[in-house]
Amino acid sequence: MAKGNTFKDTINANGLEISVISTGTNDDYISLTDIAKHINPEDPRFPIQNWMRNRNTIDFLATWEILSNPDFNRVQFEAVKEEAGLNRFVMTPQKWINTTNAIGIRSTAGRYGGTFAHKDIAFEFASWVSPEFKLYIIKDYQRLKEDENGRLSLDWNVRRALSKVNYKIHTNAIKAHLIPEDIPSRYKGYTYANEADILNVALFGITAKEWRDANPDKKGNIRDDATIEQLVVLVNLENLNAELIKNGISQDDRLRTLHESARTQMESILDNPSMKSLKEDNIKKLPK
Repeated sequence: MAKGNTFKDTINANGLEISVISTGTNDDYISLTDIAKHINPEDPRFPIQNWMRNRNTIDFLATWEILSNPDFNRVQFEAVKEEAGLNRFVMTPQKWINTTNAIGIRSTAGRYGGTFAHKDIAFEFASWVSPEFKLYIIKDYQRLKEDENGRLSLDWNVRRALSKVNYKIHTNAIKAHLIPEDIPSRYKGYTYANEADILNVALFGITAKEWRDANPDKKGNIRDDATIEQLVVLVNLENLNAELIKNGISQDDRLRTLHESARTQMESILDNPSMKSLKEDNIKKLPK
């Protein structure tokens, strides 16, 4: 089963509940066992095995693995392909996994086990079960992903609001320790902006102005464009910088400390298999 940041959800296809292991991405796994109950609720293993005996199914599964799995055993697949379609040919999910090192199908035994498949494969199986039933599955799966996107958007907004509230701690430290009391008000904004850019450079690798110059068509600012992961780190950096300012640490030393902290935190947050792509994208945004 998919590892990392995963959670179990359910879709409803014309009254039949189907389990989904969601990763928050497009690599969800859907229960073939539940889909098979549409035609054999007593023993859903048989429809899955019958589907996998089909030569076209084997070809489809192999193509998916070739496109998605660098460790797919093509030599063993050729041996399987020679047998596919013959009367004596028998194929089960576990046999397919063990023989070819497949990752598109996952199968576990026991009362709470079952067979799951990547959504691409699950939809193909649903077509074999019933094209009409497949449409019900797709429709509610789309509803599920829309709900997930809504939750992610809400999470981002909460993080952004938290960042804005937390920034008050940061500005208070600047006011108390970096801005002389007798400095004219019109000059105080420069110090605040400069310290804000210390955080921007530490986390994003660029200043607010550099971001605006590079993104003239985008609305908002560099922080409005941040990911949830970056906003989490930003909140922590604001607290850290406030403490460093109170302790009288120079700006150059603070920048080095903040930058190292940003890299460490981002790597920690993104260090799981389901978020490798996010890790690559966001770590690249940090300066070398």
